Amino acid sequence: MTFDWTAHRFSGGALALDVANSVVLRHITEKRMDRFADPALLAEFPAAASKLSAEKPGDLAALHPDDVPLLIALREAIDLHFRTKTLGHENREALATLLEAISACLRRGRAEENLLTATARSALRLASGADQERMKICANCGWLFIDRSKNRSRTWCDMAVCGNRVKASRYYAARRAGAFQAEET
Repeated sequence: MTFDWTAHRFSGGALALDVANSVVLRHITEKRMDRFADPALLAEFPAAASKLSAEKPGDLAALHPDDVPLLIALREAIDLHFRTKTLGHENREALATLLEAISACLRRGRAEENLLTATARSALRLASGADQERMKICANCGWLFIDRSKNRSRTWCDMAVCGNRVKASRYYAARRAGAFQAEET
């Protein structure tokens, strides 16, 4: 199966959330898939993020191999902090872990802006900005995203993908239920 970094994969609304969302079906252990576990996909991510992320971080330099563990630690801290906060819980430990990860990434910063430093800056902006109040968890896939809709009614990270899947699933379930009812009469 081939994989491409498409616009859907950057539907978080911030680079930090796009990085956190690189783990697919995080909440379902047996189906969980870490896109960054594949070195080729991780190597392609900065170029895709430069084009597709809502923050438009500009051209990002290639990630140095020594920076991968820091990026993964930052990704996990981003997910833990913002997911916990979105669920309505204050977790000082998660915030401290996030700030420590951001600090470590910014200290490691290299001469050129790369995925590590751009993600750390994005996470810092999110942690200190009003966008936290608009953050939600996709009702289908569990990804984090910023709801920038006027009335804050967005339910899915991407209507064209998750929204359609949920609606199609409901439609087929209703048809099946109707078919079973017809057989009973």
